Amino acid sequence: MKLLRSIAVCAAVALVTLTVGFAQHVQTDFDHQANFAQYKTYSWQEIKPGASLWDSRIKSAVDAQLEAKGLAQVADRGDIAIVAIKTSQTQRTLQTCYDGFGGGWRWRGFGESTTTEQGYQEGTLVIDLYDGKTKQLIWRGSTESVLSDKAEKNEKTLDKGVAKMFKDFPPGSGKR
Repeated sequence: MKLLRSIAVCAAVALVTLTVGFAQHVQTDFDHQANFAQYKTYSWQEIKPGASLWDSRIKSAVDAQLEAKGLAQVADRGDIAIVAIKTSQTQRTLQTCYDGFGGGWRWRGFGESTTTEQGYQEGTLVIDLYDGKTKQLIWRGSTESVLSDKAEKNEKTLDKGVAKMFKDFPPGSGKR
């Protein structure tokens, strides 16, 4: 019974650790000299690497946020030029469980520990906004999160991450 309780506690700790570690991370930065009030239109330049099913999903998520902020999309030569960069990579994590008979923090004794390696996919999306005339970077947002095996869940995560990215866009709009 003690062994089952130890396994259950270890599994619960591993689940909490994985959940906290896999939270979505969003960051933004911008050119503090840029006058964001002058930008009224935007156009897409490219998504790197291109030619995937996610290209249209990324564009839709960004379009929804920018249009909600009052910017209009134009086919070419917008006040803002958008470049998106997407990547995914396999990450590894180690989880060690003790059987409760030793090897823990409180006391040493006879017992065993088991360490397992778990792999997961992590996706990163970077959205760069450039001044359409000067070609200078004026804003960058990035979101990083663990990817699911289910496309629908990943799409919701994408929408949520892009919404967080553009929450305070344009910079200074929330300081009134």
